[in-house]
Order: sequence, then C-alpha cells, then structure tokens
Amino acid sequence: MDLLAIAAPFRMQPGLQRLEAGAPHLTPLAEGSALWREKQQVLAAGASRLCVPGYDSAPAIDAILRRARAEGIAASEPIELAFEQDFAVLDGASTALPWLCVCVPSHWAPEDKLGLPFTAVHAPVADNALLMAGARQLTQLVTGGGEWERHVWTLSPSGRYDQHPRRHPRAPWPNTPDPEAFAAQCFLRAERQTFFPLRPGHAVFTIHVMLQPLAEAVATPAQARRLHAALSTMSDAVLAYKGLAPARERLLAWLARRGA
Repeated sequence: MDLLAIAAPFRMQPGLQRLEAGAPHLTPLAEGSALWREKQQVLAAGASRLCVPGYDSAPAIDAILRRARAEGIAASEPIELAFEQDFAVLDGASTALPWLCVCVPSHWAPEDKLGLPFTAVHAPVADNALLMAGARQLTQLVTGGGEWERHVWTLSPSGRYDQHPRRHPRAPWPNTPDPEAFAAQCFLRAERQTFFPLRPGHAVFTIHVMLQPLAEAVATPAQARRLHAALSTMSDAVLAYKGLAPARERLLAWLARRGA
C-alpha cells in the first residue's frame, strides 16, 4: 500500500476508485508461506466457506478461476490455497453477501455477516455515516458491471493474518514506553479490496490482506509524516473501533521522530 495515498485528515469513507478493464485482481499464493499456512488451517477446519441456503456458489468459483486465467495465473480448487485473496459475492438488489470464502478476516466473523444487508454488515464500523447514507448507491455502483478497488489500513501488534475474533483474541500492544522498541513490534495491516462482475447485479468482492513490519513499511520521512497526520486526526470512536487508543501516543511519538 502506498502510504502517501493515505487520506489525512483521516475519515471513514468508501474511497472507491474505478479500475481499467483487465486490471489485476488476484495474486498467486506461495505454497508454504505464512499466509498459506494460516489459510490451510482454516480450510482444513472446514471454516473457510459460508453460503446462505439454496445459493449456488459454483458460478462464483468459476468466475474467480476464469479471472485468474485471464490474468495469466494457473489456478484450481481449492481457491483458498490458490490466491492470497479472500472472496465474497455481493448481491446488488439485496445488498447482501450470500457467499463468503474468507480465511483471514480482520477482527470480524464472516459467519456473523452472511446474508445480511450492507447496512447491517457495516453497523459496527465507527463514524459510518457516509457508508450508511450511500449504501444503496455504493452496492449498485460496484455490482453494475464495472471494476473497482479501495484500500483500508490499520496498525497492529500482531503478525498473524487470521484475526477472527473467536479463533484468536486480540494481541496485546507491546508493554514498553519506548517508542522505538514499541514500533519495532508493530505491523502495518492493509487491505486491497476489489470488485469485478459475476453476472448482472452481482459482483465478486476480493479482500487482499497484506502485513508488513511497521519499521519497514514506513521507509521515508514523507511516509512517516502522512501516517502521523492520519493517525493524529482519528476520532475517539475510530481509535476504539480499530483498537488503537492504547497505542496512539507511542505511535505518534515514533512517527514524529521518523518524519523529522
């Protein structure tokens, strides 16, 4: 993720950008990698796929594999171990998710979101007024036949990809007052989310979770200053939602030094 593209002041907003037709959506998953191992555990436990009664997921899986071939990726089932992305189907008419294939959620439980409309899925999100007000328009936009992307990010004390709240409790923040030692144990957790057509009124939603040690992700003073500007303008509600409240002052101190 390009840290210089982060919005500052920080606002919870859709942040959708149109993709050119044929732009890549998928990334091959390296067998044996840390992400592969975590996804394999969820797949082996039978916890990766969820479907509302009566929904046929075969067309979605076929669409994902066709998309991979179009992008020059040789892939086959199980898609959990073929791609770094997780997947869902978005129904533009109901604004619901009738099918999910999610191994590495970011502090949300896919089973709690299955079949719910957009507003219910995003109800827990802090400062969600823009999302709620535009729910119908957003879902119609991304299921209207085009291709779209957005990016979200947070900072985390955990290097684990799978952050399902009932499989793994939140990792504690490092117990040190020193900003350098603190930041050395933190990670930038970013998601690239994309949409591409499945059939009229339906889209495949991809979620690409990316983890990087914070000290490596913030490589320049300009990046440090942009991240500082975003973090320092988060509301108390957003800080609580993201679990960042106990960490913000130490992170800001480190970013201020990094950005000098």
